[in-house]
Amino acid sequence: MSGRVWKFGDDVDTDAVIPGRYLIMNTPEELAAHAFEGVRPEFPKEVKEGDIIVAGNNFGCGSSREHAPIALKGTKINCVIAKSFARIFFRNSINIGVALLECPDTDKIEDGDQLDVDFASGVIKNVTKGEQYQATPLPEFVRGIMDAGGLIEYTRQII
Repeated sequence: MSGRVWKFGDDVDTDAVIPGRYLIMNTPEELAAHAFEGVRPEFPKEVKEGDIIVAGNNFGCGSSREHAPIALKGTKINCVIAKSFARIFFRNSINIGVALLECPDTDKIEDGDQLDVDFASGVIKNVTKGEQYQATPLPEFVRGIMDAGGLIEYTRQII
């Protein structure tokens, strides 16, 4: 999978992903129209299907509500790569089918870089810079949840 990078820093909280005033919206598409609008106002209009979010430490901190990963799913990004994730955000994202990778080298990646990502091996190739980074690979069962579109669909497939 490959995509263009949208770069964020450390401690991106769920209110930055989707401001609280939009929590009355229910669909991924409605939420996506307001994703990151307070910190990157251009994001909702310019994000493209297949883009990749890259951040520092503690991505998804703050509230445990599922609206943040639902908004990300609605943007149709390929994945979020960060140095670390808030635990509840990580689990919520996996549950709804948003792919996440932890990588210690996100500070080497810049806004607009083109990345190729392999979830099975955890290898991230920065095509723009000709560099390669190692992320923690997703276990096979987690990739199965991602491929199914979330935990509910995955469970339907295995029972």
